[in-house]
Amino acid sequence: MTPFVPEQAIADVAATLRTRWIGQGPQVDEFERRFSEQIVAGRSCVAVSSCTAALHLAYLLAGIGPGDEVIAPLFTCSATNIPLLYCGATIRFCDVAPGSLNMDPAHARSLITEHTKAIVVVHYGGAPVSGELFRLGIPVIEDAAQALGAIGIGQCDFACFSFQAVKHVTTGDGGMLVLPAHLEAKAKRMRWFGIDRAAKLAGTWENDIWEVGYKYQMTDIAAAMGLAGLRTLDWQITYRRRLRDRYRANLAGLDGIQVLDQDPRSACWLCTVLVDHREDFRAKLAAQGIESDQVHYRNDRHSIFRKFACHPERSEGPACFPHMDAIESKYLVLPLHMGMYEGDVQRICEVIRSGW
Repeated sequence: MTPFVPEQAIADVAATLRTRWIGQGPQVDEFERRFSEQIVAGRSCVAVSSCTAALHLAYLLAGIGPGDEVIAPLFTCSATNIPLLYCGATIRFCDVAPGSLNMDPAHARSLITEHTKAIVVVHYGGAPVSGELFRLGIPVIEDAAQALGAIGIGQCDFACFSFQAVKHVTTGDGGMLVLPAHLEAKAKRMRWFGIDRAAKLAGTWENDIWEVGYKYQMTDIAAAMGLAGLRTLDWQITYRRRLRDRYRANLAGLDGIQVLDQDPRSACWLCTVLVDHREDFRAKLAAQGIESDQVHYRNDRHSIFRKFACHPERSEGPACFPHMDAIESKYLVLPLHMGMYEGDVQRICEVIRSGW
């Protein structure tokens, strides 16, 4: 993947560096306002230093703590689940749906207990998860890191977006927390050491700190990049969908390979395929100078999550994950980024169609 930084972002960052505000300042406020209007229909937004920071704040604001069970995706970036460890939560990993890398609603439903505090969903590659996951009667937290620009996301209890280096809109690194309006002031205190920053800047020097906060604020340098990136987002999504659709058209009906993302609502951050004989396939692409990768890895294989993993030798313990097991050796990500032309997709598909 290649970062996409609009020329206007470069000019706006340079202009910001000549002002008195390069830390958190008025451009952060403007970025929150613009993001709210353009992306999440006017909901409250709090800009932070990363999507991981946004997730951590969302988990805390949702009241997740030691002993609480959280249903979370087995297959995702580890940054989705690591902040749950900060909170001391018990993770109940949810299998992927058959032939998919998004969560399986049926498995999620089976994991619900009296101790379930929330469900965390990830729209893998930018393709929205099944709507069934929002109708299970459990509060939902969206990790929308890969899905900025997808249709119909960001309207549940909490939603977290990423502006990491290779996301659709990049601020170098950064995140946005979308949350209920009554929690906005608290979230803004929590992102800056628990201090009421607005009161402090207004000259109220007697302000107390009565809750634990973090150093999670966004800077005006980052916000300047974000504001420029939002102006290009619709164009980017349209172009990425064209690249994805070119892959779909050229690989349709070819034995041994399936393009996963078929959703017209998708933000098309990744183009993931399920492919037979994956190592042979990767070697064939590499010989032609074509990159491919797995990007993410099932989280139960990481040592830090081992106690939440499947233990089939025990009669009790976490559930096993047959759908993930079935495709673990097949998924692979093909190039899809703003540095590509449609002709590049055509050439990649011609290499694939020649066999592996």
